[in-house]
Amino acid sequence: MAGMAEEAWALGFGDMSVEDGFALRESTDWRHFPASDPARYAPLLSIADLDAFLATDAARRPRISMADGNRQGGAGVPEDEYATADGAADLPRLFHAFDRGATLVISQFHELHPALGRFCRGLEQVFLHAVQANIYLTPPGAQGFRMHYDTHDVLVLQVQGEKHWRIWPGQPFPAPTRRTPWVGGVEPLAEAVEITMRPGDALYVPRGVLHDAAAQDGAAPSLHVTVGFMEPSFASVLRMAVDLLEEAEPALRAAFPTWRLADGPGALAPLAQPLAAMLAQPASLERTALALLDRLAMDRAPMLGRGLFPRMPGGTTRLRLAGGLLHALIPDEETGGAWLRWAGDPLALTPAEAGWIGALAEGTTPDALGDGALAFCHRLTRLGLLEEDGD
Repeated sequence: MAGMAEEAWALGFGDMSVEDGFALRESTDWRHFPASDPARYAPLLSIADLDAFLATDAARRPRISMADGNRQGGAGVPEDEYATADGAADLPRLFHAFDRGATLVISQFHELHPALGRFCRGLEQVFLHAVQANIYLTPPGAQGFRMHYDTHDVLVLQVQGEKHWRIWPGQPFPAPTRRTPWVGGVEPLAEAVEITMRPGDALYVPRGVLHDAAAQDGAAPSLHVTVGFMEPSFASVLRMAVDLLEEAEPALRAAFPTWRLADGPGALAPLAQPLAAMLAQPASLERTALALLDRLAMDRAPMLGRGLFPRMPGGTTRLRLAGGLLHALIPDEETGGAWLRWAGDPLALTPAEAGWIGALAEGTTPDALGDGALAFCHRLTRLGLLEEDGD
């Protein structure tokens, strides 16, 4: 792990090792990371950044929303109380709702705010799934949402002010996803643990863990970033695998013999066995893994290492792969080379070029790579795949 990924990991998880972080993600435990520096998240976001955003045409539904836990019924503030009929922010009404205690929510702000975009991209390079950032600005003494659980794991970064959290350990509704939203009537499995989030604190809460939060009384609002880990479920990966297999396996395109269902419950098992065997084949698993990596690269805005006028490197220019590049290097058994999969068209690489990619991931010069490497690096520079290495 290096560069953008290393920076994002340290910012989000402190000195926790990556292996311990993976173990945390695979458990149902929550974790509080007390602040080592109250200004730790100041470079990521500020209230001034939100003021600037609200002054743009990007401030509109559904990216902006508001919530007020003191409302009767649902906490969601009706759209006409903060937005115009076409969805744009109605700032006089929005400020009025905020002054009365409504929380301002800005969804997926990483798509618009470069500092958050880099942070999320770094974590995506570690976890190999999409990561998003939602913003919550809560007036002093107010509460946005009542007790609830999320359908994905989250990492809360307290930027400014204080917020009092209650967390009920366990998952009363195990492993909920977007396809299994809030069912109502869910009761906690244990007594709540209460903590106060202060600037620089982080809090990891797995999906399905009940929680609520309220800003502390006083003059300061609470500003925090909720980092959402959008990992796929086993069910969604299996659906993808079946869709991919259907293209290559005539057996999956054959008619399902529904008339056999009349033979009783035991008739389904022999019908499903061939499918299970197909899904377990190494080629099928590799195809699915590649599709997951491709989807990650294609769904995210590319962070390329060039602007409109790239500077071509010389032979002694130290280069490395662009820090925000989401890519996969897939060996090609026929040629001995590899395919570089990224947000653009896949690149076919010779065996030498595949080796150069490995060296460029660590940082090197074209002259150190050997004959033909400078032209190759010029090609990658034009594509935005390389940047100058400042180390």
